[in-house]
Amino acid sequence: MLYEHDPMGPIARFFAPLAGYGVTITQFFQPTATESYPFEPAVLQPRFHGRHQLNRYADGLEKCIGCELCAWACPADAIFVEAASNTPEAQFSPGERFGAVYQINYLRCIFCGFCIEACPTRALTMGHDFEIAKFDRESEIFEKDDILVPLSEGMLQPPHPMVEGLSDGDYYRGAVVGATQAQVDWVREHRPEDESLATVKVVDYPQEALK
Repeated sequence: MLYEHDPMGPIARFFAPLAGYGVTITQFFQPTATESYPFEPAVLQPRFHGRHQLNRYADGLEKCIGCELCAWACPADAIFVEAASNTPEAQFSPGERFGAVYQINYLRCIFCGFCIEACPTRALTMGHDFEIAKFDRESEIFEKDDILVPLSEGMLQPPHPMVEGLSDGDYYRGAVVGATQAQVDWVREHRPEDESLATVKVVDYPQEALK
């Protein structure tokens, strides 16, 4: 017989579908969970992967060193980086090189986050901005100026020398907490019209911190 070894009796078998319908019917009386975006801001999780950003150190120098590891790690080939050498007259980042050209093609990017995992200096991170839809394809290729974060209050606009007495390794380890008077004097001598001179906050480093 078809139901000879069926553990469910005929009555239980008859009401089994009704139990499933009961779950559906009870949801009719629950509050609606649908978000009203774009009329209300979207609720994002703290680790949401949005638009990329290139970060700075506390004195204003850029964290990107142009190593191209982010481009190599990208599975969608969405990142293009071209490095250039820092010089005493144009120091944009600690160390020898900086990212002169930085492009992200958001027509290819899949927001996987592999690029930020590959970055050795935490220069590249992902924020919460996801409203990047454009009306033409060219606008979806973000340049360095679109990705580089603006100066925070107290920072000094590069290029300018590194904090005197500190190496690029000290920068990577978080020893830099702001601009020094020597950096401010250098910018004032070479770019007296620089607007960041009016808002920069000079930090006095302990002598033991400067080698």
